[in-house]
Amino acid sequence: MRAADRAFFSRPVLEVAPELLGALISVGGVTVRLTEVEAYAGTRDPGSHAFRGPTPRTAVMFGPAGYLYVYFSYGMHWCANLVCGPDGEAGAVLMRAGEVVHGEDRARERRDAGRARPVPVRDLARGPARLTASLGLTGALDGVDLLRTDGPVRVEVPEQPARDVATGPRVGVSGPGGDGTTYPWRFWLPGEPTVSPYRAAVARRRATRA
Repeated sequence: MRAADRAFFSRPVLEVAPELLGALISVGGVTVRLTEVEAYAGTRDPGSHAFRGPTPRTAVMFGPAGYLYVYFSYGMHWCANLVCGPDGEAGAVLMRAGEVVHGEDRARERRDAGRARPVPVRDLARGPARLTASLGLTGALDGVDLLRTDGPVRVEVPEQPARDVATGPRVGVSGPGGDGTTYPWRFWLPGEPTVSPYRAAVARRRATRA
């Protein structure tokens, strides 16, 4: 493993995403090994928050690369992305799932709170909301520079990309194109029990006027 640098993240998002498989994300005493990610290609991707251009919310996605983009999803939980691509071209990789490899006790304090039964090991970070919860990532860390040596988030990447990588459509997302087409922009390590289950996008029907 090696510490990630700006050059690693500054490449096109579809190059960076599969090479993040196996990467270690460390926050506050908990480390997760990424087993599943999704790529979002900014203004050329209707599935991306940055599709319509920069806003105060999405400005971090337009660069420079190597920053953290955190957003609140469905009014319930946080999701975290690693900003990629050339400066000015929005791109981000959603951390979809991973394996807690260090700090399991601390991750459990966060994930087991209020539950009658302990969360199974494989489910501690199986899914984007569970992953951020285990790491303790919230909106307070939105816009953090991932490459600061004294920063709260540390990213280490494999010396060599994973040889066996599976690809498929993103979970719950269609497009680009808005026509229901799906692109294989989800990447995962085959055989890993922590990879999240796939759910296809559901087409929304527009209400008709009387």
